[in-house]
Amino acid sequence: MTSSPELAHAESLIRTIPDYPEPGVLFRDITPLLADAAALRACIDAMIEPFAGEFEVVAGIEARGFILAGAVAIAAGVGLAPIRKAGKLPRPAASVSYSLEYGEATIEAHDDIRDGMRVLLVDDVLATGGTLVAAHSLVSQLGGTVVGTSVLMELDALGGREVVGDVHSLFHA
Repeated sequence: MTSSPELAHAESLIRTIPDYPEPGVLFRDITPLLADAAALRACIDAMIEPFAGEFEVVAGIEARGFILAGAVAIAAGVGLAPIRKAGKLPRPAASVSYSLEYGEATIEAHDDIRDGMRVLLVDDVLATGGTLVAAHSLVSQLGGTVVGTSVLMELDALGGREVVGDVHSLFHA
């Protein structure tokens, strides 16, 4: 979706780190983008744009998704509901287990997402789609409605879009 000079600059700041966290994996390091205020602002605005006015809370997925979701929530003037890895919340109200490309995982959320609440899901990267599918299910369990999913980057070769469905991705790798 890189369609502006600001977004092109933001994308140029994402580093690819080979063989991290294990051999054969190309890790996308977004910390240089996060450190550049103009690049970060351009990305946050672009992540919100297709869904502006349609959501009342942002659900951010641990861990790098928290950073982006917090900024999206502030920029949109709405609240933030964290979706965490199992065992990190003092009072989880719902949980979903799912498969990853390298194992199993469980995510949890509090009941801050209430019946009928319109939710924008935000994460950093769409890879195989397992985490985002689980997050959709978690929001539904709590009674919320996902009105959109916005990610910074989509790893096209891993096929996550086929699993998740409609996703707004700023960058593709």
